[in-house]
Amino acid sequence: MTTLFVRHAVSDYKAWRKVYDAFAPVQKASGVKAESVYQVADDPNDVTVTHDFANAADARAFIENPKLKEAMASAGVVGAPTMWITNKA
Repeated sequence: MTTLFVRHAVSDYKAWRKVYDAFAPVQKASGVKAESVYQVADDPNDVTVTHDFANAADARAFIENPKLKEAMASAGVVGAPTMWITNKA
């Protein structure tokens, strides 16, 4: 199992969440097997998202999908996100 972690600041969590939820069909078509959303306890606009994939190649392809960049921009992501891919040990 491969997990992609994405951490970013958003301008408004509620607005971001609407775009994120609407993006679910693209996630599924891109091989996302499961996903979770976390907020920093003291800052709800500091968001970390996990997406599980069958392999790292699928996770990399998802990161490179132009639709993801468009969705992040329209959702109010502030600055560049931090992304990293992990394999379960």
